[in-house]
Amino acid sequence: MNAARTVTLLDVARAAGVSKSTVSDALQGSGRVAEATRDRVQEVADRLGYRPNSAARRLRRASTGAVGLYLPQTATRLDYYMNLAFGAVARAQEEGLDVVLLAAAAGGPGRYASRVDGLLVIDPEVGDAAVPALLDAGVPVVTGERYLGPAPAPTGAVVCDNSASLTALLDHVRARGARRPALLAPADTSAWAAALHTTAAGWGEEHGTPVAIHPVPFAATAGEAERATLALLSEEPSIDAVVCAPDGAAPGVLRAAAVLGRTVGADFLVASCVDGTATRSSSPPITAVDLRPAEYGRACADLLCDILAGRAPADTARRHEWSLETRGSTLRAG
Repeated sequence: MNAARTVTLLDVARAAGVSKSTVSDALQGSGRVAEATRDRVQEVADRLGYRPNSAARRLRRASTGAVGLYLPQTATRLDYYMNLAFGAVARAQEEGLDVVLLAAAAGGPGRYASRVDGLLVIDPEVGDAAVPALLDAGVPVVTGERYLGPAPAPTGAVVCDNSASLTALLDHVRARGARRPALLAPADTSAWAAALHTTAAGWGEEHGTPVAIHPVPFAATAGEAERATLALLSEEPSIDAVVCAPDGAAPGVLRAAAVLGRTVGADFLVASCVDGTATRSSSPPITAVDLRPAEYGRACADLLCDILAGRAPADTARRHEWSLETRGSTLRAG
């Protein structure tokens, strides 16, 4: 195939050994096309680099009665994303839609896009090879948080003010007496993590107290947070507050404090950027930002349903609210 020429439906049809109309039906998820034929057509289209033209993208697709949900592949075990998924499913069911959980390793996003009416892509990360193809799948896409990489813009987005939430946490520990805070955060490959890095740096400049940022994985475990905290405090023993970003990891900071003889709530404060079962049930309970994940998933699905039904225009962005839950891990008075 000549790479300088745009790949057409006819090219795909010839390579797959089927008619042009069969290719069209297979890629749009319409018509009565055998599953094996649909799979073969999608594989050929992917291999040739076929992309529907702008006119085809605007054609009204036959409804499949389902939407796809794509979560960060490193984080599906986290409590936050499970609650988010339940919220999305509940809202989609109210619209008569099923939700299909998409896995990047199971055949590629193009195969799924032809079988759903729209897609929910949550916390898309730069470096996740599936995300650009999902955003370019030819169906409406709503992202939970913005995508920072080079790819077609989603149809809609639901975003949190993550800068404001981290500022609230840092202001809170400062008001409770902390003067040398630190942040355990993943690399800035997602809009959420990027906001944490930028906000921590800006807050440190504003208060004349640099926030020490220590890297941890996006889905860090409590054990990884414990080891990171031990390393951080061995390097900088003056740190008197640690804000832990990843969901479920903050109890590891408590364990590190105990190992080092620090008293949480007295000479050492602990907070989390994500609330959940782990922060609420810790001893002491951990101050955290409640991102209301079930409501967030519901909000993402609600926007996608509204776009599919014509109740909201493309390029709609909606804001999702959070709250700060203060608990025993930050009791110390200033």
